[in-house]
Amino acid sequence: MPPRRRKHDRASLVCVTGDVQAPPKPLLLDLEPEAWPADDARPYRRQQLLSAVFETGVASLDEATSLPKAWRQALAETYALSPFQAVDRVPSWDGSVRYLLTLRDGRQTEAVYMPYDNRKTVCISSMVGCPAGCRFCATGALGFGRNLSRGEIVAQLLVIAQHEGLAPKDLRNVVLMGMGEALLNYEEAVAAIRRMIDPEALDMSPRRITLSTVGLPARIRRLAGEGLNLTLAVSLHAPDEETRQAIIPTAHAHSIDDIMDSLALWQERTNRRVTFEYTMLKGVNDHDWQAAKLAARLRGLRAHVNLIPFNDWANSGFESSSRTRIDAFKRRIESAGVSVSVRFSRGQDAGGACGQLSLQTPTEPLEAR
Repeated sequence: MPPRRRKHDRASLVCVTGDVQAPPKPLLLDLEPEAWPADDARPYRRQQLLSAVFETGVASLDEATSLPKAWRQALAETYALSPFQAVDRVPSWDGSVRYLLTLRDGRQTEAVYMPYDNRKTVCISSMVGCPAGCRFCATGALGFGRNLSRGEIVAQLLVIAQHEGLAPKDLRNVVLMGMGEALLNYEEAVAAIRRMIDPEALDMSPRRITLSTVGLPARIRRLAGEGLNLTLAVSLHAPDEETRQAIIPTAHAHSIDDIMDSLALWQERTNRRVTFEYTMLKGVNDHDWQAAKLAARLRGLRAHVNLIPFNDWANSGFESSSRTRIDAFKRRIESAGVSVSVRFSRGQDAGGACGQLSLQTPTEPLEAR
């Protein structure tokens, strides 16, 4: 077991030469493991480097002391290990931590660390912002910034492990439910997942990885052919087209029927249960008839529904359904034989709950947290 690392409140990396910012170095994490550099005379150095990054969790190439100093210096001159120039750690009273991550181009994205008694889960992002535009989601209100590279996606796990005093392989559960629509960044998101499950990298079980999507039928069908037995979570949020298109503007592009057809193929290919995310919005999507219609939509699928009380954010224009209404909605779905649960989000006070990620800059000095 690698030694536990000290918790940090902030980390910085700036690439500057004189008064002129140098071109960014290639990100080592963007390379496939078999393409990582190796000493020509000692090819085993590649494995030592992989181990230092994915097992020990070094924060810089200089910390990879299992490698010769001269080779470490040569690597550091050629590659960047971290894609982040700054990391802000915003803890919640419930033990979860929101991470505001500033990338090398100055753009920002976020991730959330959620420790539980029997597991440690990290919610990571695939984009800066999000193009889906869900009206009840603070991230959607930001609009789309850019896609993250595979290395920038995987690096979120590594930097959280470093700042939480963990080894990277202590993080065994990952949800791609942060910023962005992962299936619109398809190649990079899938490559990042393959890096997570690669035995030479993080060696995770694909069954412990959840990919969230607003529902893109063509991409779901493509994903069904990837051979990845991950968990697919579909952000449905309404069982009828009128309501869904009102709260998810991009839903006009794909009918619910088409989404359901693609999920039937996904299930046929993977034999995996499909999870449906359903944010409970007072007076919008919480009526009994919508519960009945939702259950009817799921007939024939092996599915589980997560009912998520709406997490408020400034000027959202929505309210959460009451607990009484949520319980009644849940009972109506259960009576139709559909598996369902209420999922309460963590990290609300830190701005890290489901639907709240909006690049909030910490208001307290980092030293005070």
